[in-house]
Amino acid sequence: MRAEEFDEKYKDFLEEGHYGLDIHIFEVIEYLDKVFEDLVKYPDFQYSQIKEKFGSARVYTNIPSTLGRIIESGIEKGINDIFKKLSEN
Repeated sequence: MRAEEFDEKYKDFLEEGHYGLDIHIFEVIEYLDKVFEDLVKYPDFQYSQIKEKFGSARVYTNIPSTLGRIIESGIEKGINDIFKKLSEN
């Protein structure tokens, strides 16, 4: 899945006027898709941006910040795993 497809799939939860997912790494998108399957069950769940900023993942949603940090950690792990694999080749 591409980032644009992710945003289309979850368009009902994307805050109006925001661009949504701006990370274009397949494994990260796959991870987020699994996470969002549960997040969309929260009443009034919305997201506005998911991106990499200053070397860290940033997830902007209306969920508790502690949960957001857990998701950011998962994204960063995915990105680090990819770079590790690339450096081994």
